[in-house]
Amino acid sequence: MAKCCVLFVATMCLASLLVASADWNILNQKTKSGLKISLRNYCESWRINVELNNIREFSVVPSECTDYIGKYMSGAQFKADSEATIEECTLYLNTHCEIKKDGKDAWIFDIDDTLLSTVPFYKKHGNGGEKLNATDLEGWMAQGKATAIDYSLNFFNDIKRRGMQIILISSRKEYLRDATIDNLVDAGFHGWKSLYLRGAEDECMKVEEFKGGVRKELVKNGYRIWGILGDQWSSIKGVETGRRPFKLPNSLYYVS
Repeated sequence: MAKCCVLFVATMCLASLLVASADWNILNQKTKSGLKISLRNYCESWRINVELNNIREFSVVPSECTDYIGKYMSGAQFKADSEATIEECTLYLNTHCEIKKDGKDAWIFDIDDTLLSTVPFYKKHGNGGEKLNATDLEGWMAQGKATAIDYSLNFFNDIKRRGMQIILISSRKEYLRDATIDNLVDAGFHGWKSLYLRGAEDECMKVEEFKGGVRKELVKNGYRIWGILGDQWSSIKGVETGRRPFKLPNSLYYVS
């Protein structure tokens, strides 16, 4: 009899959990203050907290938000947000940088979703809703068909005109060097000083550690890093972050 009672209670608890789970819907939720949450509110809050680095290490975009994130990343607001970042970079250069033009003034760029767009790849893979298959992504990179991000290309050329050294540091693997160079040149990027990619000895490092190590070596060699532009926090955090790091928006994926 006691066993039957325990089994009955356990069954009822499980049933309650299943009902509660089935009833959960983002459109029916409220904040602790009583504010009703729409799907757009929820997804926008998620996106903003990714940009603030409050949400970290996510492997996929929440399924409720893939359409929203896809529209944002290919829409006018994303472009406006990104162009505002570039305007701040330019304002900083115009007002806070005393460039010596002795070959040691440097600006660092990331590549993917900073200079070249991977949005077309992610659009075919659920706008970040599918767990990344690194082999598929690298195969796409090897084709060298990524398009230039126009506002970054304009800023890249502005940096060149100012007589600064352009240094590219990417988490791409070394075997993609030729494809990466060809893609960059085809997209209009040329005239950089150095391109750093991850060799076999670097692949086990976190991106932040790898990029920080490269920057540390650059500073050791006398470079003055006036700024960094990247779309991931791992590109602009760590050691030797330069005088001023700038982050472009990207809520499709997280790289640590």
